[in-house]
Amino acid sequence: MPPGAYLAISLAALVCGYLLYGRLMVRLMRPDNARPTPACTMADGVDYVKMPAKSVFLIQLLNIAGIGPVYGPILGALYGPWALVWIVLGSIFAGGVHDYFSGMLSVRRGGLSLPDVVGDHLGTSMRRFMQVFSLVVVVLVGVVFVTGPARLLSDMTTIPVMTWVVVIFAYYFLATILPIDVVIGRVYPIFAGSLLVMAVGLTAALFVEGYATRAPLAWTTPPADLPMWPLLFITIACGAISGFHATQSPLMARCLPDERSGLPVFYGAMIAEGALALIWATLGMALYPDPATLQAAIAAGGPGKVVNDVSMELMGPAGGILAILGVIVLPITSGDTAFRSARLTIADVLGIAQRERGRRLLIAVPLFALGATLSQVNFEVIWRYFGWANQVLATLVLWTVAAFLARGGMFHWPASLPASFMTAVCATYICHARIGLNLPLSVSSWMGGVAAALALALFLSRCRRKA
Repeated sequence: MPPGAYLAISLAALVCGYLLYGRLMVRLMRPDNARPTPACTMADGVDYVKMPAKSVFLIQLLNIAGIGPVYGPILGALYGPWALVWIVLGSIFAGGVHDYFSGMLSVRRGGLSLPDVVGDHLGTSMRRFMQVFSLVVVVLVGVVFVTGPARLLSDMTTIPVMTWVVVIFAYYFLATILPIDVVIGRVYPIFAGSLLVMAVGLTAALFVEGYATRAPLAWTTPPADLPMWPLLFITIACGAISGFHATQSPLMARCLPDERSGLPVFYGAMIAEGALALIWATLGMALYPDPATLQAAIAAGGPGKVVNDVSMELMGPAGGILAILGVIVLPITSGDTAFRSARLTIADVLGIAQRERGRRLLIAVPLFALGATLSQVNFEVIWRYFGWANQVLATLVLWTVAAFLARGGMFHWPASLPASFMTAVCATYICHARIGLNLPLSVSSWMGGVAAALALALFLSRCRRKA
């Protein structure tokens, strides 16, 4: 099939997944609009602010959609149509489940941050671990989402990267300490316009310029040094499943107007991000004739070069700049809320109320000092560790959801099965990767399978003891 056909079928599958599988999520969670949300019962004018469901959806989408659904799928395009398969299946059966329940469990707990939600279902020890681990992940995200857009902006202008880093950090600081409806609530509609131009414009150009109907894709063999298992499932993270999303959901749990809005806001935002990932994976496959050519382009300038080349090729100089700005918007609208999430997590751990600006500054100033220091570390090193840590976090959240469902006597397999799969992915990757144990892939795969089997067996045994 030509690239356009793959894209159309994949997008249709995502929509069907939302309409059909989303119903199962609602039946399991049982949202009730008669139960007031934290935005109604705990309003403080800073973090707990009731907003229309459409606005909350838009903010959630921009929160979770950093460079992951662009850079990750571009790298994932090296695996050909298999990348699209993982994006569709991951978004519907793993990422959507992960995002919906992490958001709704926070709603039911007064908008508390992820460590407290996990601790409710996996115990005090896991709560303490998550207080550190989730904070590390969101700070890494904030740092990564400073350097990434700074490089793209520097490529478009004559302004040095470090100057853009300072400008972006300054914006992040304001977005972190000011009430959520003062900065984020006002600038996100503008950012959404850029995102819309990027997604719709590039997709339309793909068909208009004839790339969508070019010769059928014949990408059957990934690069020899990049085995599909388990790298595909680590490389394409945010476009299929991402633990970072669970750190962002509590922000919108504090703004959700009613419980039934949780499905479009949390599950729907994941499906929308999956659509963005499908577009960029297809662009990577459509504009390059084979994996070797795409890999050469990535080696020459990273995924950012592919973004620039694809945008300029399909939309010309003016349209290309708008498309690139849309890509820049994605990490910026995740970086700001990453630091905001870090502030709230620390505040929840230390029990520091955040209504007063001075108390917000007490946390934000040292937090940004740490972020500024980490921004000087090599980007590629940070990204490699973030990719694995991000998927480990997603795995822990899925096990949390499975425990919640099992404790309520509900059907837990929609969470426990993807949790088992992601356990195998993460264990195999860290055993095989150079940043891990650097073991042979065959040995690592067996170890990953054993880890997944043991995790599922332990989970089922505890379910039987509590039954």
